[in-house]
Amino acid sequence: MKRFLLFSLVVVAISGCGINRQAQQIKALEKCTYRITSAEEIFVGGTNVKKLFENQEINLATLPGLAFGLLRKDVPLKTKLNLEIKNPTGDDASINEFEYKILINNAQLAEGVVSQAVNVLAGKSVVVPINMDVNLYPFVSNSKVMGEISEFIKGGKKGGAEKKGILTLKIRPSIKVGGSLIKYPGFITIDKEVSSKILL
Repeated sequence: MKRFLLFSLVVVAISGCGINRQAQQIKALEKCTYRITSAEEIFVGGTNVKKLFENQEINLATLPGLAFGLLRKDVPLKTKLNLEIKNPTGDDASINEFEYKILINNAQLAEGVVSQAVNVLAGKSVVVPINMDVNLYPFVSNSKVMGEISEFIKGGKKGGAEKKGILTLKIRPSIKVGGSLIKYPGFITIDKEVSSKILL
């Protein structure tokens, strides 16, 4: 609540005209809910992770691009997270861009900015894609983490023991007021329990 009041005061101080509309949009933004709906197109070292399940045994070290990536200290992970923003209020909410941080089991994996205007109409929801491109080398070069990743992937196979982890998305939306970009104070945190079964 304190963050919302501070945010509102800054906007009011800058905007001058159109205060009521901006205040309504800020209030609507505060009440929006955020949810990670899915992860798509997961590629590690250029290989689609889902193709790992075509083999009886899973060994990350045998991925075509992984060994070479380890030598170069560059193991690219590319995926798309779909973020649903739902507006339960009677006023439209607008975001001009937002910063994000992505963590897995509290370890930061990636950060960036989505420079995309998002308008969420009153009582509606939208899905915003977040394209993630990150170097996994610091993770997979750690034998303990590599083992955990392998176990998670094995848990996705039919008949495998399900493994779970926590995917955290932190976002910091910004809105334009009077030609200035005003950032929301602090990050909004969205936690999602991820099951290895999503890889099936």
